[in-house]
Amino acid sequence: MRYIILIIPFISVLLLLSCNNKEGSVTISSKDIVSAEKMTGLEFNEAERDSMLDGLNDALRDYSAIHNYPLSNDIPPALLFNPLPRGFTPAQKQEVIHWDLPQKVELPEDMNDLAFFSVAELSVLIRQKKLSSFTLTTLCLERLKTYGDTLQCVITITEDLAYQQARKADEEIARGIYRGPLHGIPYGIKDLFSLPGYPTTWGAMPYKDQVINETATVIKKLEEAGAVLVAKLTLGALAMDDVWFGGQTKNPWDLNQGSSGSSAGSASATAAGLVPFAIGTETWGSIVSPSNRCGTTGLRPTFGRVSRYGAMALSWTMDKVGPICRSAEDCALVFHSIHGFDERDPSTIYAAFNYSPGIHPGTLRIGYLKDTFQRDYPNRVNDSITLETFRSLGAELMPVLLPDSIPVRALSIILWAETSAAFDELTRSNRDDELVLQKKEAWPNYFRQARFIPATEYIQANRLRYLLIEELHSLFSQYDVIISSSFGGNQLLITNLTGHPCVVMPNGFDEKGHPTSISLLGNLFDEATILAVAKAYQDATEWDDQHPELFK
Repeated sequence: MRYIILIIPFISVLLLLSCNNKEGSVTISSKDIVSAEKMTGLEFNEAERDSMLDGLNDALRDYSAIHNYPLSNDIPPALLFNPLPRGFTPAQKQEVIHWDLPQKVELPEDMNDLAFFSVAELSVLIRQKKLSSFTLTTLCLERLKTYGDTLQCVITITEDLAYQQARKADEEIARGIYRGPLHGIPYGIKDLFSLPGYPTTWGAMPYKDQVINETATVIKKLEEAGAVLVAKLTLGALAMDDVWFGGQTKNPWDLNQGSSGSSAGSASATAAGLVPFAIGTETWGSIVSPSNRCGTTGLRPTFGRVSRYGAMALSWTMDKVGPICRSAEDCALVFHSIHGFDERDPSTIYAAFNYSPGIHPGTLRIGYLKDTFQRDYPNRVNDSITLETFRSLGAELMPVLLPDSIPVRALSIILWAETSAAFDELTRSNRDDELVLQKKEAWPNYFRQARFIPATEYIQANRLRYLLIEELHSLFSQYDVIISSSFGGNQLLITNLTGHPCVVMPNGFDEKGHPTSISLLGNLFDEATILAVAKAYQDATEWDDQHPELFK
């Protein structure tokens, strides 16, 4: 059965005009209705307005009762979003994955060089007992302390926990217990995931001392895989941009430039070799954008692939959790450990992850979003070279056009409405004044604006989203992979609305020495294919092996 979510019944624009008033202090008049009509695009006559008054004033009292009931951010709506098109079922049978890990890896003469070893390489060293998790964890902790302030990418270093987990990993491996490629590997996580005993700040001043005594599922899964949590990393306040309550997270390639957001610290710390990998989230570009800026490889999985339990909710129908690494292969290793159904997150859907690293691009149906490459934009040269590289690997690239019959930009009201509900208390209490950014293009203003989105328009937008999901699935199912410029046209918003997966990876540098990127889009629940194709590209090029000089 096909589901589409209609969450959070928002009250009418008219009632929202009075959202900050105390119960009983406001009475709706005909004059108020006339003003509200301008926002709804409707016009009523005086008799119709008069007939509404009793019902509207009753509703105002009802909504005041709802406002007085405490709803914390972790309480989801009763209705769920499911991105599955009609008749589509994800693959269920999990095959054995034969990882293409190096057969032999040697320790470098300078142990600091380990900072830029891949997760795959580090896993071999640890499994073969050439390197202890304790030693590697110590290196990461030292680099976090040395460079964290420079990059402004660290909120909390979890040193005691890290050493505890590293010692456990070494003891288990010494006894012959090996949990897999992440066993003993340090990592960082975006500080919107909860962990008992440590602040979960959401990057925002109003929550900087917040402690949530729940272990986020993604942290629990990584612990079960033997990974070692060394730091909670920065995010733009409430998951927007790269400005948090302590400053602006920096791009390791250019300290005069922010790292972009909102997974700002996850991308910055990974690019600078402070951690081998990190966990980020995306709602509308928050893995793609910082990965593009910092030269990392990021995976935005299909909606529902990775549990969001214990994570700050921004948009219940658009939030996704994924890895930020320095290669596609590392993303596959991490994703393998964190994906899966979780009863504590009812939006999760089980699907197999049958990654095959030896896949040949010439055997696949690969399209490219032709119009996103034909416009005049800063990364056009590097993107053109990337397309030629894929052709040299045997790929026959077929031009593809995204559907344009649906007004996609208008559907962004879905995000704004949900964010406003998620942080309703922040707006009502006026604590949104504590957020660092107070410009027009920042959360406080967006939250306030969203109060005037009528419930009817939110539902209508979701009906159009239903059609968009069907159209995009019909198009994407004709291809195994579709290549896109990372910010071309509306593809970033479209695929975040429909829940399709994306791999973003470096493909060169601009004239100022800043990394550039390319994006691979895939079918729903087929992260395996786009990751394998990304690996083939990275095996044939050198961009994922480049690291910022200041941090070598």
